[in-house]
Amino acid sequence: MYLLLPGRHHLLTRYQKEYLLHLVKKGLSEVLDVFGNPLQISKHPTAILFAVTSANHNNTRRNPLPLYQRAMMIQDFSRDLNIPSFVIPIDDIGLSPNFASYTIKKIEVETELNIKVSPENTIVLCSTPVADLYLQLGFQVLPVEKVPGSKEEFFAKLPWEELEEIVNQRKKLNKNRRSADYKTEPLLSEGMTFDSPEKMFQSLDLACVRLWKDYGLFEKVDMLFSDTLIGDDGDLTESRDYNTYVREMDQIAELKFQETKPFIKPGRIGDIGCAVGSWIKLVGKDPNFTESDFYGVEIARHLYQICEQRKENGEFTNPNVFFLRKNAVSGLVYPRLSMNTIHTSSLTHEIESYGDRSQLLAFLQNRYEELVYGGVWINRDVVGPEDKEREVFVWMEDQSSTNQGLGVDQFANFKEYLESLSTKERFFQFQRDFRKEEGYVLRTSAISVDGIGYHRMKLKDICEYISKKDYTDNWESEMHESFCFWSFEEWKETLKSIGFKISKHSKAYRNEWLVKNRYEGKVKLFTSDVMTPTQFSELLPMEFPVTHMLMLAEK
Repeated sequence: MYLLLPGRHHLLTRYQKEYLLHLVKKGLSEVLDVFGNPLQISKHPTAILFAVTSANHNNTRRNPLPLYQRAMMIQDFSRDLNIPSFVIPIDDIGLSPNFASYTIKKIEVETELNIKVSPENTIVLCSTPVADLYLQLGFQVLPVEKVPGSKEEFFAKLPWEELEEIVNQRKKLNKNRRSADYKTEPLLSEGMTFDSPEKMFQSLDLACVRLWKDYGLFEKVDMLFSDTLIGDDGDLTESRDYNTYVREMDQIAELKFQETKPFIKPGRIGDIGCAVGSWIKLVGKDPNFTESDFYGVEIARHLYQICEQRKENGEFTNPNVFFLRKNAVSGLVYPRLSMNTIHTSSLTHEIESYGDRSQLLAFLQNRYEELVYGGVWINRDVVGPEDKEREVFVWMEDQSSTNQGLGVDQFANFKEYLESLSTKERFFQFQRDFRKEEGYVLRTSAISVDGIGYHRMKLKDICEYISKKDYTDNWESEMHESFCFWSFEEWKETLKSIGFKISKHSKAYRNEWLVKNRYEGKVKLFTSDVMTPTQFSELLPMEFPVTHMLMLAEK
């Protein structure tokens, strides 16, 4: 009789060990199922199947440990159980009513059909609502930590609750140590046991404590849980359409390469926020960089997986290409004084947008630390205009609407609704949506000159709108993103204050394709020689300001 224990298994507890030992030693006849009824099964357990869910995820708050570390811990944990145990990886398929049946099939595949579980030969151990999925398949379920019956009562904390409690306790200890000006030491010291005064670990099995101590995992979750920039599953945003995003990254890779190629220094070359590895792929083909090593860093799980798949497919000419899933904001991703070139593209504005200014400044400092003397950080990104706070007058076309007064609910999706709006109508939607969760207020006033309507607003606000108005695929995600927080000169001054020297080849420029294809005929900008809060002189046409920058920051 198999015991099937599905779960993510990042922690293993003393209670779980005692529960399993009781089943192995005493049998299954008297133990109570989820309904409070004795199982009345005369057979003893013959093996334990640890179905490790989210096995393909790691380095996130929800899934901090990679599969191999979880497997090591489970095997160590199982030594005292005196029956065989099997670790079976179950990859994530999202929220699915078929997850239990998928797990059953996956067990058969992973064991090459040597283990076929069924309600007749397997008892499921589960204390979460996932148990209902197995009950629907006819399995009997033991509640483990949960008290049998319908009440939400538990004999012990669930492993995930234990982890969250440890994280909170360590936050308090670290805070107290800092406030007391103590030298920071690892909170789990050499030789610690459950008799230690460090009571926060007393509920964990010794196998768990050994692994977490040896691999520095308590410190790792400190970092993961303190990171406000990255979500629980390790992504900057949960609203991005990655299919669209990947296509866009591949399409502009050649432009990125040609623009940055003259400034790349051979040696150790890093691409932070490497997306799907397209820039590395092109640089690696260039004969000038045959002897270089490439290190791509990507935090978004979907994109990192694509990078690894491309490497496995042999798409990179240079064999010395390596991908890391790390967060470049919370710390260094490369050793100090190790990198000849670091490349980033369309990344720094995301740190400002989804994080805060302190995180952006930490990112800049980290890149400085990683470069060798003479190394260069190549940063391509959007940029704000120099006089971004001044007010301008904006004309927007209003004749292209096909909306006919329809609400968003009358369209198949939000994209279709947005594309039914004229430029002016879409601006009003932008005004409502732009960084509303961050508390931003975009202020405008309407005026009429010679019968023509204009809107008066800050130059940075209209630049934010025109740079995003056509991103109807990813509107929700784009509404979080700030492009114009710094001008080119503000960027240079900030980098100089850290210690960088700004190459004379650095530049801010206007994307003329955007001007021709997205701006002209849709929006016109005007200024005035005399501007007061209530008065202005004749409106004077002005050109669209810069949109992008190539910043070459040298150490």
